[in-house]
Amino acid sequence: MKYEIVHTNTFKYDSEVDQSLNTIRLKPLTDEVQRLLQYRADIAPVSLTQEHTDLWGNRVETFFIPEKHRLLEVKTTSLVSIQRSPFADQILYSDRMRAIFHSELFRQHYLSYLNETDYTYLEPAQLAEAQRELGGMNNPVQYAISVMQYLYRTFTYDGQSTQVTTTARQAYGLKKGVCQDLAHVMIGILRARRIPARYVSGYLYVGENSALKGDAATHAWVEVMAPGIGWIGLDPTNNVEALGNHIRVGTGRDYADVSPLQGVYRGGGSTLEVSVSVRLLEQSGQ
Repeated sequence: MKYEIVHTNTFKYDSEVDQSLNTIRLKPLTDEVQRLLQYRADIAPVSLTQEHTDLWGNRVETFFIPEKHRLLEVKTTSLVSIQRSPFADQILYSDRMRAIFHSELFRQHYLSYLNETDYTYLEPAQLAEAQRELGGMNNPVQYAISVMQYLYRTFTYDGQSTQVTTTARQAYGLKKGVCQDLAHVMIGILRARRIPARYVSGYLYVGENSALKGDAATHAWVEVMAPGIGWIGLDPTNNVEALGNHIRVGTGRDYADVSPLQGVYRGGGSTLEVSVSVRLLEQSGQ
């Protein structure tokens, strides 16, 4: 699959601001199944970016606007190719995988994805409720799939019920939320079972006549570490494995590690308008 993604963030300020320092994480990743073919960031007022790779392997761009302005627009255009086949349901959990999963080396290596954060913490009573529904955990991959199915079944997708600062604990209490909330709740449940899980930010291609949700802005899902195999993407918002229509931009412990745009400035309040367009250019095999 080959996609063109156009993502525009427009900040409108109540009054003139100056000395705006901003950080963006909008550049899609390149790895064994996804390749970034082209990328461009257009910023108004015009500014050049400085790029670095963060602790989690994400591409981060920073820019500074010294002059006064009442509007800031960040428009990124990306061309991405993806070749990813489903395999989560086909994994046979071997004795060797079990030994790796229970080893101290495995735990230490993925400790960052085992510790709870403010976003992913769940109350003991909430974890107990989820675990009663899910039962025991013998195969971490199958257990993660069961968690995805449980959340899809019990949560209502509702864009008005939560905010970007909503935590897993709050979303679980509501049994409502958006993709960010479901990802945080899923991560909290998995980490409680000592399954390494990380937050993924990216884009979702929905196409025509699709029941998939999450294409209006950036999308979020979860990746779990399969011992001896690698990271597997699971999308609790849509109850699907993250495959060729999930375009990865960043990964981290939670949303705070992959926030698409962060900034500080001198001035008054602001409003943000976000527009995301994902266009399929070429299907697999063409």
